[in-house]
Amino acid sequence: MSSAGRKPKPTAMKELAGNPGKRPLNQREPKPRVVIPPCPKWLQGEARAEYKRTAHMLVNLRVMTEADRVALAAYAHQYAKWLEAERMVQEQGAVLISDKGGAYINPWQNIANGALKTMRSLMAEFGMTPASRTRISAEPDDSQPKSLAEQLFELAKND
Repeated sequence: MSSAGRKPKPTAMKELAGNPGKRPLNQREPKPRVVIPPCPKWLQGEARAEYKRTAHMLVNLRVMTEADRVALAAYAHQYAKWLEAERMVQEQGAVLISDKGGAYINPWQNIANGALKTMRSLMAEFGMTPASRTRISAEPDDSQPKSLAEQLFELAKND
């Protein structure tokens, strides 16, 4: 059974926002490493490309961690589904005509709308929408930047 009310904001997000509520922070909350988790092998085509593109962006923002693989894979999968559905709507049209002459909304439009709704929800979780970004302020990364060779090695390892 779920609890009522808003879901709790992760401590890291509260810290990035400057802890506006001034409530005690959970110091025992797990802190996964900021890394790009390997792209799931079942993601193909557009989904795989979106996973990799988004993972790099989120790691650079220090939002992506090793614990976020499934959430990012779900986002990438929905992204690919949304693209496919939008292509089908463009090919077939948003409104179709039945054998009896009645007009109806293309079922691909409903698939596109559902995928977009799920994508937007997952994007907000990662701070990938303008509204969700306004609630955080990321501190600069003090670690040394990785060389091009290190970045390429990581990419090859994750494939």
